[in-house]
Amino acid sequence: SVNSNAFAKPRLSTIWKYAKVELRPPTLGELSEVPLAIQKLKLSAQTGKWKQLTVKEAFLNTIVGAEIVFWFYAGECIGKGGIVSYDIPGAVNWDIHF
Repeated sequence: SVNSNAFAKPRLSTIWKYAKVELRPPTLGELSEVPLAIQKLKLSAQTGKWKQLTVKEAFLNTIVGAEIVFWFYAGECIGKGGIVSYDIPGAVNWDIHF
């Protein structure tokens, strides 16, 4: 128990330090930057600037995209209350038909 506390305490403090910064909701100032970022992304796609990315930058962009997809699907699962499907009353007839 003492060893596990000594092991976990510094790691949990590091996790908490990053979680306070990375998991907070965006501020109004950050939200106002979104249209500019979208415009910049659109311009980059039109001019072919994305072809000049390094492998590391492309990998990091892919990881960010995967994280966005993950949180979207996690939110969907939370919203519908399960992993498989929506429960719509009257939409499914489970009676046996012969």
